[in-house]
Amino acid sequence: MTGAADVSETSRKAPLSSQRIGLTTATSIAVANMVGTGVFTSLGFQLLDIQSGFALLSLWVVGGIFALCGALTYGELAAALPRSGGEFHFLGRIFHPCLGFLAGWVSFIMGFALPVALAAMAFGSYLEAVAPLVEPKVSASILVAIVTLAHLRDLRLGSAFQNLFTGFKLLLVVIFIGASAWAALGREIVTEVSFVPSRADVDAILSAPYWVSLLYVMFAYAGWNASVYVIDEMRRPERNVPRSLALATGLVLVLYTLLNWSFLVTAPVSEMAGQIDVGHVSARYIWGESGGRLMSGLLCLALVSTISAMVWAGPRVTQVIGQDYVFFRKLARTNSHGVPVVAILTQSLLVIAMILFTEFQQLLIYTQFILALSSAATVAGVFWLRHREPDLPRPYRTWGYPYTPLLFLLVTLLTVGFTLLQNPVESTVGLATVLLGLPIYLASPRTTPAESGATRP
Repeated sequence: MTGAADVSETSRKAPLSSQRIGLTTATSIAVANMVGTGVFTSLGFQLLDIQSGFALLSLWVVGGIFALCGALTYGELAAALPRSGGEFHFLGRIFHPCLGFLAGWVSFIMGFALPVALAAMAFGSYLEAVAPLVEPKVSASILVAIVTLAHLRDLRLGSAFQNLFTGFKLLLVVIFIGASAWAALGREIVTEVSFVPSRADVDAILSAPYWVSLLYVMFAYAGWNASVYVIDEMRRPERNVPRSLALATGLVLVLYTLLNWSFLVTAPVSEMAGQIDVGHVSARYIWGESGGRLMSGLLCLALVSTISAMVWAGPRVTQVIGQDYVFFRKLARTNSHGVPVVAILTQSLLVIAMILFTEFQQLLIYTQFILALSSAATVAGVFWLRHREPDLPRPYRTWGYPYTPLLFLLVTLLTVGFTLLQNPVESTVGLATVLLGLPIYLASPRTTPAESGATRP
């Protein structure tokens, strides 16, 4: 393991020969980060307040368009300010290092640790449907430990582990959609919802529950910005980052809409409402009790990919924070294979604590409320950067500017506003968590350019 003084050259300046991530891999990273917990769990909570099939599917379309607007905007920032670190780098460079630090603090706790905990808890719920004797929180904690070990050794093992489970997950989603379509064509459906728009749907879409439900959808799409966290490892990031973000988001929008249609046409609303494992409920109606248990087992494996993707990406953001701030320098340490072992272990220990001492729905609202604000601040940065540095080279400019970033900001403000009104406790705790990072920022001096091995932005 390298010492703190050795962090600079080994972790900041990757040799050109190692920058081998192209468009396909970058797109896969974003897809893997998106397709996971949210789409397999959100519908159950949405059905508590909304029973219209049209309104429910519109949530996934609106959420996808929202994510696409964010992806197009992030693409410009990534092309103009190419460095790994995501919001930590963008906000610190555009506005102030303090805002960047708080965004990094949010990413450390909520951006990756909390979503990993949510995915692991969903894994535990699906596994319980297959093996009732296994306590969900115990199985979730064990899975996090196993995935962590797979990513600690070297990048090749972690990459192979990630690619295997991502490919399996996408295949499973396509099979599920196909089976549901076959059942629908054979009229073997028990749907209780209508997909034909009506006046009631307009009322539903304008209601507070609809916009709070959109928060769940935004969580499901979280990860559309994943490739910006690995910019330093990409070939031609000014071209491949924007394309990967747009391609991944468009693909996932289609998959998410079809998958939720599959759930709605195969299982009764009364059995899915309020349930985490809606995939198991739906599978039971498609393939029977035994088939449902088998599908739940397969869905467990699909969630492994989500956990793996965030265990891989999250510590890379923490590593960049360690490169920039003395207080967190140990988090930038890597082993002989370039793996940020301290950052990975720190995140995984935090994840296991969250699994053992919190509940799923509370975590979800708490997480997405703050992440939405962080993304909104980053998207707003494109306006300020164009104003302050109009001559900055921009190999890619946001398509549809200024309407696409404005639409992203409008939807975000509506969603977080309704969420604050409907769930004031979780929202307030989220804001308090952000502010907790402020004294830590003030107590931690930044490293010098010589220490970090790169020129300061």
